[in-house]
Amino acid sequence: MGSPIKLKQKLSPKAAAAKKRRDKAAAMTPKRRARKAENQRIGQRSDSDLHHSSNGLKRVSIKNNRGNFGNGTKTE
Repeated sequence: MGSPIKLKQKLSPKAAAAKKRRDKAAAMTPKRRARKAENQRIGQRSDSDLHHSSNGLKRVSIKNNRGNFGNGTKTE
């Protein structure tokens, strides 16, 4: 299930600031903003994930969505 402790990356102040700018820019793209708005309309449940694909949105098990549907995540 993963560690419940979220550790921050050990980055220099300059690198941390650059990462913050990149993360903010990625979060504010039109596609990402549309997905966030859609998730808020639908509502998240604790027993499943919302999976976005080119075919639209579907609710899938957490295990499948985070495990790349049985293909693992090493090759992503």
